[in-house]
Amino acid sequence: MATLAELAASRTALGEPAVDHLLRLTASWSLLADLSFSDMVLMTPVADDAAGAYVVLGQIRPNNRSTMLNEDLVGSVHVASEWPFVARALAQGERVVVDTRLGFVDEPVLVWAIPVRFADRVIAVLVRLQGPLRGPSSLYEQAYLSIFVRLCDMVGEATFPFREEEVAGPGMPRVGDGIILLQGDGRVEFATPNATNALHRLGIYSAVEGHTLAELGHRVRAIERALAFALPTMEEVDRGHDVAILFHCVPLVARDRVTGVVVLLRDVSDLRQLNRVVLHKEAAVREVHHRVKNNLQTISSLLRLQARRSDEIETRTALLEAERRVRSIAVVHEVLSREPGEDVVFDEIVRSLVLLVEDTVLALHPVEIVVNGDLGVLPTDVATPLAVALAELLTNAVEHAFTQFATHHQHVGVVTLNLYRRGAEAVAEIRDNGRGLGEDFSLEVPTSLGLSIVRDLIRAQLHGTIEMSTVPYAAGGGTFVRVVIPLPSRR
Repeated sequence: MATLAELAASRTALGEPAVDHLLRLTASWSLLADLSFSDMVLMTPVADDAAGAYVVLGQIRPNNRSTMLNEDLVGSVHVASEWPFVARALAQGERVVVDTRLGFVDEPVLVWAIPVRFADRVIAVLVRLQGPLRGPSSLYEQAYLSIFVRLCDMVGEATFPFREEEVAGPGMPRVGDGIILLQGDGRVEFATPNATNALHRLGIYSAVEGHTLAELGHRVRAIERALAFALPTMEEVDRGHDVAILFHCVPLVARDRVTGVVVLLRDVSDLRQLNRVVLHKEAAVREVHHRVKNNLQTISSLLRLQARRSDEIETRTALLEAERRVRSIAVVHEVLSREPGEDVVFDEIVRSLVLLVEDTVLALHPVEIVVNGDLGVLPTDVATPLAVALAELLTNAVEHAFTQFATHHQHVGVVTLNLYRRGAEAVAEIRDNGRGLGEDFSLEVPTSLGLSIVRDLIRAQLHGTIEMSTVPYAAGGGTFVRVVIPLPSRR
């Protein structure tokens, strides 16, 4: 289905500012539909149609009453003779109310055609379709309808929707959550039972009609701003740590003067409590990763200390290699201690790994490590083994690619790490300009513990592939390694 902007561009002569105004209206008009207990459609003339036709740009159903429109009308075109009240509202710029029959509705309906004004001209008509009322309306329904009428007047005066923000939509309080109607001086005119219950949660038990909330012990700055500046505002009012009520204030404006404020209230205490629980859990997870990192660093220090006390070169080398592998795992937990969760920004890990390799390896030949690209956000169960594998491959390249090579070449050794995504795969490529692999090299029979670890991590734990080859001398020489890791699908 085409969007409002697409329909307006293809079917109407409306300019971009007018379309933006209609987009803001449809972003907020669930408030109108709920206050009027009615279905609503937005119609505007079709461009270059001599007979006069209207296209439906938007449609909304009320949340507090069954719909009268079983079919979607968005994008449909209707001839002017079927909608004479729309033509009158467009021509006269005034609200038209008629009791009529429409072809797509089984029973007579009360129709309001509300002109939508923008930049001193009527650009569309908001059509309200109200079915027969079920019995006498209550005082609250009458109050809802009175607020609806005032908002319709604002639509006709181009003061609703507001330019600054939406006043209804996902995550915002709805009419059913609770409404307080304030007069122009901030005194309460009426409050619905749900709103009264929310005020009780804040400790306000006395009658509120005729009083301001400040007089009752709760100063709500959002109400003051709405009255002073005629702008929709929102504020969360707390009572201790257990109660939180969200106040969403919509000013009612007539002839450039604020005549009242509609306050929609929602009790968000449970949501705030849940947020606090999540924050506590995140703090606990961060603390766990921090302690794991510290423990790994302690193990790393012990291995390094033991290596210094060893007289055997092979023993010292093995301990230092084990110490570096432990530190590469600690790098991942250090990042996770800052950003807890199931995912981690791998680019931060790569930067730390490069510093780790540069600090650890004392090569006989100057070596520069260059990183291109990134892998974005990776699951932690992928990031940890991949970090260990890359640290091992980078160290292997820096330590072994340029031995016996430096005496014949005076240029600086370069190790390049390219990272990118290919569909649902993470790809890491390591290229050096060193001496390459031996003629009898085979990854299936690795000559070092490091390559055995890398092979097992990538194939067994990450279910990926690894290939290593010597780059021909004509292409620059050296060794090329490609690691491809399948990424888990997101549900």
